[in-house]
Amino acid sequence: MNWITNYVRPKIRALVNRSDIPDNLWEKCPACGQMIFHRELEASLRVCPSCGHHMRIAAKRRLELLFDDGSYSLIELPETIVDPLRFRDRERYSERLRRSRSATGHQDALMVAHGTIGGEKAVVAAFNFSFMGGSMGIAVGEGLLAAAKLAVAQEAALIAVPASGGARMQEGILSLMQMPRTTIAVDMVKEKGLPYVVLLTDPTTGGVTASFAMLGDIHIAEPGSVIGFAGARVIEETIRETLPEGFQRAEYLLEHGMVDMVVPRTELAETLGRILRLLARRHPEAEVVPLRPGGEEKKAEAPAPAASAKGEARAPKPAEAAAEGSGEGTGKAEAEQDAKAKPKTAAPAKGEAERGPAE
Repeated sequence: MNWITNYVRPKIRALVNRSDIPDNLWEKCPACGQMIFHRELEASLRVCPSCGHHMRIAAKRRLELLFDDGSYSLIELPETIVDPLRFRDRERYSERLRRSRSATGHQDALMVAHGTIGGEKAVVAAFNFSFMGGSMGIAVGEGLLAAAKLAVAQEAALIAVPASGGARMQEGILSLMQMPRTTIAVDMVKEKGLPYVVLLTDPTTGGVTASFAMLGDIHIAEPGSVIGFAGARVIEETIRETLPEGFQRAEYLLEHGMVDMVVPRTELAETLGRILRLLARRHPEAEVVPLRPGGEEKKAEAPAPAASAKGEARAPKPAEAAAEGSGEGTGKAEAEQDAKAKPKTAAPAKGEAERGPAE
C-alpha cells in the first residue's frame, strides 16, 4: 500500500497535472467571444481577427509599434514625492504603488521615449493602463512636462498616447493640479511651432480628456476606443435619457467632429509618419518647376502692324465705326426735318416761262 501511495500515485498525478503548460495560451475576445491563440493574437497586434476589436496593449509594446524598426530610447522621469497625503482606503496608497510597480516593472503610469517615426524626430509619451488604470498623478504630470521640454530641445514633434481613467484620486487636489500643468507643457511645444499629435486609445476619460488629450493639432483614435469625460452610466442617470448607440466611441466622435481620423492599429505608424512629414517639413519635397521657362515673368507683347507706305487707310475700330454710323443716321434725320419745315412754292405758268428777259 505504501508503494502505491508513495510511488505510483505521484507518477500518475505528474502525468495528468502538467505544470509546465502555461495558462494564457488562449485569450477570449471581449467583443465577439472568439477564442484566439496567443501567437495569432500577437501577430495581429492584439486585434481580433474575427471582429476587428482592438484590445489594450502595454506601453512598451505601443512604443515598439510606433517607432521606426521598433528602436527608441527611454528617458528617466523626475523623481516625485510618494503618497503626499498618506491616503488610505481599503489599503494604503503606498502599498498600491508598490504592488503596481512590481507587476509592471515601471515606476508609474507613463513612459517617455524619443526616436524617429517615418524618418521624423518624435517624442512619445505613452500611458500604461495596467498601472493603476493609467491614472494621472504628480509623476505623470512631471513626465509630460519632461516630454515637452525634450521635444523643444530636440525640435521634435510631441505625440501623446493616453490610456487613462482620469486623475488619481489617491493624490487628491495634487492630481487635479496636473491638468493645468500638462496644458502648459503643450503650450511650450506649440509656441515653438512644433507639431503636437494625440493618439486616443481605449479608454481616454476623466481629467486626461479635460486637459492635454483634447489640445492636439490632430487627433487620431483607434477603432472602438471609449473617449469621454464622465461615464455613460453617470450621464444617463443625470439627464435621465437613453444615450444613442455607440455614444463616446471613436466612430461617434468622428461623426461629430471631435476626432480627426480613426485609424486601425496596423496603419498607425505609417499614418503618423505621413502627418509628421506634412507638419514638420515646411519646404516641398519635390523640385519647384517655374510656370514659364527661362524665368521670364511676362512674354513681350507683339508690335502692332505699321501702316503701308501706299497710304492704306487704317481699319476703323469697332467703337469708331459705331460712332460714324450713328453720325450718318443723325444727319439724314435732320435733312428730312428741314425739308418738311420749308414752305412749298407754286410752279410758274407755261406762258411766263416762255417769255424772255427782253420783254
